[in-house]
This record gives sequence, C-alpha cells and structure tokens, in this order.
Amino acid sequence: MSTDLSDKTTKPVPLYAKVKQTIVEKIYTGEWKAHDRIPSESELVKTFNCSRMTANRALRELTAEGFLFRLQGVGSFVSEPKGQSALFEIHSIADEISARDHRHSCKVLKLAEVRANMTQAAELEIATGTLIYHSIIVHYENGLPVQIEDRYVNALAAPEYLQQDFSRQTAHDYLSRVAPLTEGEHIVEAVAGDARSCRLLQITENSACLLISRRTWSKEYIVSSAKLLFPGHRYKLKGHFTS
Repeated sequence: MSTDLSDKTTKPVPLYAKVKQTIVEKIYTGEWKAHDRIPSESELVKTFNCSRMTANRALRELTAEGFLFRLQGVGSFVSEPKGQSALFEIHSIADEISARDHRHSCKVLKLAEVRANMTQAAELEIATGTLIYHSIIVHYENGLPVQIEDRYVNALAAPEYLQQDFSRQTAHDYLSRVAPLTEGEHIVEAVAGDARSCRLLQITENSACLLISRRTWSKEYIVSSAKLLFPGHRYKLKGHFTS
C-alpha cells in the first residue's frame, strides 16, 4: 500500500471532462432519467462553445463508462440502471469511534488525481485512462492508528474531491453528501500486513490484519472503491440482519 506524498495542486480540467461532468450531474440528480435522449453533439458544441471532437469524446467516453448508450442515426440516451444488492449499512469510521465516546483523528498521506489503470478501471467500471482521484488516509482512535483507507474516487461523481479538508470531515461523509450512497459491496479478508502498512498501523510486520474491499454506488453508478485495512486485534466486524 503506497504512502506517497503527492502535490495537491490540481490541473485545469479539460473541456471534454467538463462536458462529461455536466451530463453525469444531470443523471445523478435525476434530471435525465433512463432512456432519456440527451443533447446531440451539435447541441453540445453550441452549449459549451467547444469543438465537435470535444463533444464526441465526451459522449464516447460516457458510453464506454456505461452512463450512456448510442443508437446510430438516432442519438445518445441515458443507460438503464444496473441492479446491485446492498449488503449492510455503511458508516463513517469517525461516527463509529465517536459512538464509543472515543476521539477520532486522521492523517492524509495522499490526495491526488491519477489516470485509472486496468485494475482501477475495472473496480469503478470506467474506461482505462479515465481521470480519477486517489486518497490514502490513516485514521486514529484516541491517537492509536486503527485503519488505513486507500480510496479511488470517480471524478465525475465528486469533481471537488481534491479540494476537501479530510481532517475536518471523512471522505465517506463528503461522498455521502455530494453523491448519496444507495448501494454497497463489501469483501472481507484476513491478510498479513506488509511492512509499510504495519509501520503505519504501529504493529509488527506480517501481523494479522482485516481487509475490507468496499465499493459504493450512487444510484446505478460506482462512486468509489476503497481498501480499508485494520489491525486484526483492534477491530471486529459486526452486522445486524433482519429477515
């Protein structure tokens, strides 16, 4: 797990990405619903004062990422939502710690924009090379490290992610506000911590750890994919189910 400290200076957002953001925001808010026809390339060119190549790239990438489908000679339409199953309720670690009457704090190790590699693209169900955000945050309970949060975020779902102060609000709380979470997927594994992770968690190398791989959706779209690593002796997983 990398702990690279990155320059937080953000680069100017390309025009095609702004076009994509506008389209996705209208889908997220429900202004454009499944099977609604969206503006044509020509209409986007006029609206954004951009080239046809820019408009075409935005539509092409959104189609590849599953937001749209295109009918030759007819136009582009909002895709049908994908079915997902919620496993259990997702809470902010800060809330969990506060519920125990303990003090939460954190340290941001990385907050940067990157291009999705094949693995990250598959997890977020987007095209390889798409602009995404990457954060690594260590969470503390009463000054003791209890979680390493390694998260990749769909930049279209949370375009201002890099401007947030995650020492004041958790990434979970921010994402829940800007892209309300509707579905969650958890994969829980017992793993041996690597040297760097164990050093951050202040435990012996190769100590038993609990790894939760979490993906969250807002409606039908994946907002983030996170790896949450806990020292095994400081964390237990509790779930409540009803039939």
